[in-house]
Amino acid sequence: MVNPDHYTYRVSFSPEDLEHVATVAEFPSLSWLAGTPQDALSGLTELVHDVVADMERNGEPVPEPLADREYSGRFQVRVLPELHRSLVIRAHEQNVSLNRLVSDKLASA
Repeated sequence: MVNPDHYTYRVSFSPEDLEHVATVAEFPSLSWLAGTPQDALSGLTELVHDVVADMERNGEPVPEPLADREYSGRFQVRVLPELHRSLVIRAHEQNVSLNRLVSDKLASA
């Protein structure tokens, strides 16, 4: 059973709508507009609870919250050979591994 409170919610202001919009990463088609950030989040959270309950009742697969997933800390990225060479040179100049250089760059992005 999935806990909808573990999903990844975000609230931002929508200049087009002149309201706050709440979104949830695991359900990209769902959102909620409201006059305050609190109301937008509250409305979306309630909606997600209803959607998850409905999916579970109907035996549909419910998305696993990103927060509850296990991550290995590894992923591969394909880059152009020229960029690869450039990154290796920078890492060498800084006396760090290529992994450390790229990890630091991703963390500061």
